[in-house]
Amino acid sequence: MGSYILKRLGQSLVTVVIVVVSVFMLLRLMPNSGYFTREDYVNMDQAARTAYLRNLGVLDNPFVQLAHFAGGLMKGDLGRSISLYPRSPVSSIIAEKAPYSLCFGLASIIISMSLGLGLGVLMARHKDGFADWMGTLYVTVVRAIPSLIWLFFIQLWISGLMGWPMIFYLDRPVSWILPTISFSLAGLGWYAIWLRRFMVDEENRDYVKFATSKGLPRTRVMRGHILRNAMVVLVQYFPQQILLTIAGSLLIESLYNIPGMGGLLVSAVRQQDNPIVQTIVLLYAVLGVLGVFLGDLLMAFVDPRIKLADCSGKGA
Repeated sequence: MGSYILKRLGQSLVTVVIVVVSVFMLLRLMPNSGYFTREDYVNMDQAARTAYLRNLGVLDNPFVQLAHFAGGLMKGDLGRSISLYPRSPVSSIIAEKAPYSLCFGLASIIISMSLGLGLGVLMARHKDGFADWMGTLYVTVVRAIPSLIWLFFIQLWISGLMGWPMIFYLDRPVSWILPTISFSLAGLGWYAIWLRRFMVDEENRDYVKFATSKGLPRTRVMRGHILRNAMVVLVQYFPQQILLTIAGSLLIESLYNIPGMGGLLVSAVRQQDNPIVQTIVLLYAVLGVLGVFLGDLLMAFVDPRIKLADCSGKGA
């Protein structure tokens, strides 16, 4: 187990480094106007702009800039916003925005996981029945139709029907309901359809047929054998889903005007605020890789039959 953890940590670190370096270099191809506020760009002449960029280090060799960024990162210095929140530390901006995404994300995970897993069990238990048909229809609609269309329809229709605000207000809890629902819908369908698939696969295995032939009640077989083994496969995705809630949702946060991480990234890209963009991308990369790593460990913890120590292919 120890050797596997070290190997995966090394792979994860290499993945994060590749992502950060790639994004950092690509951002250096963007126009230099993104390093100025609108007022500064208008009021400066060309010589003043060049001196300003040289002072920021933007005119240095890209690899020198990368080294400076990595050095600051090691010290916990993520840089300062340039155009979006001029001269404000990126770390303080992230600390202000992340709680909004985290709160909505965790609430949506609780809803989508509880309802989605319940729906998946119901669909598998009544395979080809009405519940399975309705669940499949819901998943098909959510996954086939572009999310912007049904999210916008929900925002307009439910807000008009219930009289709820169409955008988020911190001091009006009723305005939190629609964003939370919107956050939950896609995840609910994801949990439902995958759990159903894994349970149906398990139901066709020999050990289930053997348990049924012995006269065990279907409910006991479903709960004690099929559901348990199906969850082993699904559980590896839980850490990644939970961790990525910190990063927020680009579409939903923009749609409901939530001041979270998703909206921050959209605004930073529009304003070409490179320090914020590269910090958020770094956060996405770290959370995604860490989620996959923790998912593998969690899957082995849930099912002791899975051996992670043997990386040569002899183990499962």
